Amino acid sequence: MNKFRKLYSKYWTADLFAKADLKLNIEGIDLEKGSVNTVICNHVLEHVSDKKALDEIYRVLSDKGRLVCSSPIIEGWEHTYEDESVTKASERRVHFGQHDHLRYYGRDFRDKLRAAGFINIEEVTAEGRDVIDYGLLRGEKVFICTKS
Repeated sequence: MNKFRKLYSKYWTADLFAKADLKLNIEGIDLEKGSVNTVICNHVLEHVSDKKALDEIYRVLSDKGRLVCSSPIIEGWEHTYEDESVTKASERRVHFGQHDHLRYYGRDFRDKLRAAGFINIEEVTAEGRDVIDYGLLRGEKVFICTKS
């Protein structure tokens, strides 16, 4: 976080529950349309209505804005696994790997990004020293998405 503050004159953290600069609900972001240049969404979408969240992120991004996001993805799965009947924390842990996850993404995660309106999607895979330097999971995909 401090690295970003040094690089960007306007940088804010946002969270609905944790201590942050702004208290925002990602499913209904209380910011004006086109008012943000970059959104970093790190391991959030698996916790919320991803459709609502992606629509809101797209809405608040400027025309040249970008979304940088990551979520747990099982590349061996063609489709995302979600089951709305799984509501108990203990069941979610078994089905989705964590008590507060709503899904495990498959390769169709990219389709979800496109459905929200993102046209250009670049993928970066965390490997080698970048895993350590940037605090990423080994093999994790980071998606950089733009509107045009």
